[in-house]
Amino acid sequence: MFEYSKNERLGIISLNKAPANSYDIHFFKEFSKLLKGIEKDKTIAVVLIKSAIPKFFCAGADIKVFSKNTPAQNQDMVVMANKVARKIASSSKIIIAFLNGHTLGGGLELAMACDIRIASNKPFLLGLPEVNLGLMPGNGGIPKLVQLVGSSRALELLVSGGTFSSTDAFNYGLVTHLFEEEDAEEKALAYAKKISLGPKKAMAAIKKTIRKGSGMRLKQFLNLEKRNVDKLYDTFDAKEGFQAFVEKREPNFE
Repeated sequence: MFEYSKNERLGIISLNKAPANSYDIHFFKEFSKLLKGIEKDKTIAVVLIKSAIPKFFCAGADIKVFSKNTPAQNQDMVVMANKVARKIASSSKIIIAFLNGHTLGGGLELAMACDIRIASNKPFLLGLPEVNLGLMPGNGGIPKLVQLVGSSRALELLVSGGTFSSTDAFNYGLVTHLFEEEDAEEKALAYAKKISLGPKKAMAAIKKTIRKGSGMRLKQFLNLEKRNVDKLYDTFDAKEGFQAFVEKREPNFE
């Protein structure tokens, strides 16, 4: 279901649940356990989530299972999905989703729960088609989509139930980098590896400030920023960063 490997300061999660990485409650229970273990690993700065299945990142909920479940069972699955999203949000790691195949429904919600999304430009579909089943997203997809693309675009995408390309996703602001199909995974790994070399405490503080502060009034946001930066001044990484700048060399962060 999941493959996990490490490359120095980078953790790599490969989704591997054939045929389409469709999920059920057990998927999210195992995902939650995996994230909990990674959070305890102080050597990891960045986590890249990708797919081991060429055509899919994640196709969302397993519709066959979903249709057979009782409403209560499906609600339990949504609770577990939201638990995973909260673990991603509260993690001290920078979590990046690499999209290189169909990313639909809850699969797109999972990607949007991550801190950064990058993608290849190969032909594949993204979308939140829940309205076509008489439903709506329930794993955090609506607030995240509004946050990323704005309320008008989000409403249009949600009520139409249509799909769009990775190029569209880049233009909408859903993904921040678009790589050529031929070497997309190699470039995605290099991108994540480069970020992983940064100062772990500072990156975690930046993430925490953005995640907690984005809904605050400006004065509260500024106060949060000050509290978090004040904790960094006396760290090894801050001293190393200044020293490396003076010595005109690359810093070697903890």
